[in-house]
Amino acid sequence: MSQIATRRLDYTNEADMATLVDLLGHYAQDPMGGGEPLPPKTKARLAPMLKATPHAFSILAEMDGEAAGLANCVWGISTFAARPLVNIHDVIVHSAFRGKGVARKLFSHIEQEALSGGACKITLEVLSGNTPAKKLYASLGYGDYALAPTTGTALFWQKKLD
Repeated sequence: MSQIATRRLDYTNEADMATLVDLLGHYAQDPMGGGEPLPPKTKARLAPMLKATPHAFSILAEMDGEAAGLANCVWGISTFAARPLVNIHDVIVHSAFRGKGVARKLFSHIEQEALSGGACKITLEVLSGNTPAKKLYASLGYGDYALAPTTGTALFWQKKLD
């Protein structure tokens, strides 16, 4: 039976950063990741940027010693709770390992990190058309965010600057 192990990546370790870039590149080429290769500039800037960002962390999932999945996370602050929170920025499961429990293992590790850091919640964004991810996230207890039923649910918006 296959074993899934998770661990926090070391941003100062070249092999770990190469694995991160490889998995992120795989995800970027998936339709849910934009369907385009990672630009060379992004690949070159990513490791130094993560290394310089003390509130970022990444969790790697390995199945039988092979890189199977990755979650990139960032610590933030819930001003209403006056406590830390964790935002999951990327969830990546290599296509060869989908449906094998890799994402569930990543989420379990992230939750432990969040709890040990005193986080009040974990947040994430998901594309409305990503039905498999939405099904998984809902099964793990994630759902729409609303302050009150009368105000509606939160929307994730962006304004690109370059």
